[in-house]
Amino acid sequence: MTFKEALTKAHEKGLDLIEISPNATPPVAKIMEYGKYQYEENKKQKKAKSGAKQAETKSIQIKIGTGDHDLELKAKNASKWLAEGHRIKVELFLSGRAKYMQEAFLRERLDRVLHLITETYKIAEPVKRGPKGLMLVIEREAKK
Repeated sequence: MTFKEALTKAHEKGLDLIEISPNATPPVAKIMEYGKYQYEENKKQKKAKSGAKQAETKSIQIKIGTGDHDLELKAKNASKWLAEGHRIKVELFLSGRAKYMQEAFLRERLDRVLHLITETYKIAEPVKRGPKGLMLVIEREAKK
């Protein structure tokens, strides 16, 4: 129906004409009370917000000399956190002369942990060198 017809019908019933989807062809509108419409929309948004889960950034800290068993435990925790949908910051702490070691050697130490993680992941932030050592962030790979 035309806009004028819909508007007169709405006024006859004592209600409002609300445009639901303006981009549709023709635009979709409803005859209803505007306050009720706002209330329902707010209710929908609150429900959507409560259903959304906030992802945390968990942290795993290793050193050059961290043993294999300790690495396995840390990788197991990381896999569990990835499955829950969290991001993980993997930090390789360097102390003393270790800060000046070759970059390739340090990256290999960081990769030891990454190879033990069982969940599929992608690197969210590449390896960065900070004041305390190397750091990278991984997150769960999106399911297709």
